[in-house]
Amino acid sequence: MNAISPRTAPGPGQESVWDYPQPPRVETVTDKLRVVFDEQVVAETAKGFRLLETGYPPIYYFPAEDVDAEFLIPVYGDKICDYLGLLRSWTLDVFGIRSEHAAWSCPNPPEAYQAIKGCYAFYPTRVDECWVGLDRARAPDDDFAGGWITPRIVGPFKSAAGTGNK
Repeated sequence: MNAISPRTAPGPGQESVWDYPQPPRVETVTDKLRVVFDEQVVAETAKGFRLLETGYPPIYYFPAEDVDAEFLIPVYGDKICDYLGLLRSWTLDVFGIRSEHAAWSCPNPPEAYQAIKGCYAFYPTRVDECWVGLDRARAPDDDFAGGWITPRIVGPFKSAAGTGNK
């Protein structure tokens, strides 16, 4: 049985992941997003998106033109997401330093998620830094969904243990 801690009430400038929609929704992000791996900025955008789903930290997406493709290596074996369909996995290789399955992209999501078609998302556990504006994001207890936790959101957060998925 999965026991989720009591919900935390959001304070000023915060939002609760329990107020996020089901099914998930894509929103534009006004803050600059940045991902750093091995001291190299591998993705940076002021035109990002976030996917919001009940109980999970937001997943941030970067348009392809704002990701340094020279550091991405496709991984054999795609995954299927209930909402987004096919997800393509990517390994980061920054001058020989690798992070396996560090990112994924949505090559052909359903109509409701077309805004993130071709965009990339990064697991915060598999890169060195993730930033939303001036807030450094951290990973949840697992990287099942790839969400980013900042001081602007409160939980508790769902994990793979509570979903039946691993």
